[in-house]
Amino acid sequence: MYAQLRAHEGRAATAGRGKDLVNEPMIRHWCEAMGDTSPAYRGPDAVAPPTMLQAWTMGGLSGHTDSTGRSAAYDEMFALLDGAGYTSVVATDCEQEYLRPLRPGDRITFDTVIESVSPRKTTKLGTGYFVTTRTDVHADGELAGTHRFRILKYRPAQRNKVPEPTRRPRPVINRDNAGFWAGVAERRLLIQRCTDCATLRLPWLPGCNACGSAEWDTVEAGGEGTVFSHVVMHHPSFPAFAPDGEGGPYAVALVELAEGVRIVSNVIGVPYDKVRVGMPVRLEFLVADPDLKLPVFRANEGG
Repeated sequence: MYAQLRAHEGRAATAGRGKDLVNEPMIRHWCEAMGDTSPAYRGPDAVAPPTMLQAWTMGGLSGHTDSTGRSAAYDEMFALLDGAGYTSVVATDCEQEYLRPLRPGDRITFDTVIESVSPRKTTKLGTGYFVTTRTDVHADGELAGTHRFRILKYRPAQRNKVPEPTRRPRPVINRDNAGFWAGVAERRLLIQRCTDCATLRLPWLPGCNACGSAEWDTVEAGGEGTVFSHVVMHHPSFPAFAPDGEGGPYAVALVELAEGVRIVSNVIGVPYDKVRVGMPVRLEFLVADPDLKLPVFRANEGG
């Protein structure tokens, strides 16, 4: 197997041309995203940040329409690995080498070869082969840098451990919100109230966000509310959040209580796609497991 894989070393993988010339707008966007304020990347003598090397070779959502595409050798090598059961893939690392600065106006071309295939390795993920490709990036025909990208193509390790039942994540309880969760454990939704200015606050805070006072007591929510806004969670799936155990989708809402404060929680009682802004809801307490109660809100589909 290893000998067959090594026969692909040095063979072409792909080639193409950058969709855009090196340009100042892309440099500016990159620097803003990375927080890089170097003066070398601004002004009439600006150069592109070296770490943008791969960015100029990317084809975007539409891909490289004028490139050669993946080579037959590349597809053959991966078909060989897939056929032998090494069907999973994970990127492991990349290396870049910079030979000359890229400047606005440079026309980028690139070609990629299969540089090396490792002997079979065993990792915690499974057993497989590390495949390294090398992309040579040229600016107006002059070699400007190289980009090496390494992946592990592997057969997943067998997992014999019996998975534990999926549980709801535990809330983070600290000295500022312990009283709230103690109330929930007693099936009471407690709202903080400033004893100086009577402002209600939820979630709980160590001080009043209206007057700054650190003194407070609580009032118990009556339980009536309306959906102020909501989202539907499709991914990642999480069985503990779905009544049917399939992991979603499920609705998460910002509920405005009759007392005027708002709380983030799940809406139950109606399909996720029937939740709407302004829908009346009523507080309930969900026993997620023997150690956890949670406030949720039940809606009436006809309400």
